[in-house]
Amino acid sequence: MDPTQAIDALSALGQDTRLATFRLLVRAGKDGLPSGEIGERLGVRQNTMSTNLGILLTAGLVRRTRAGRIMRYTADFEGIGQLLSYLLEDCCGGQPDQCRAIINRIGVNTETDIK
Repeated sequence: MDPTQAIDALSALGQDTRLATFRLLVRAGKDGLPSGEIGERLGVRQNTMSTNLGILLTAGLVRRTRAGRIMRYTADFEGIGQLLSYLLEDCCGGQPDQCRAIINRIGVNTETDIK
């Protein structure tokens, strides 16, 4: 992940509806949710929800699949993993063992994910 991608992802999460949407999709897991249901659960109008989902999609934080007329969204766990790895790559001056508690909590593999 490069700095521009990280800024895009952090900016996308820096708005209350998008953060709530991302957290909802994380809770939904691999099955995700249809866009209409996301809007209903969060009390957001369809056109506003569509815009926010588009921003999260562009930022690499969600994925979208089509099933007929229904658009289903899931959290992009690979994308958020890349963001977390980017944020922690210089953890503790390149000594990730000093940050072991946080690294273990988020499940980042320091040998492969943090370079």
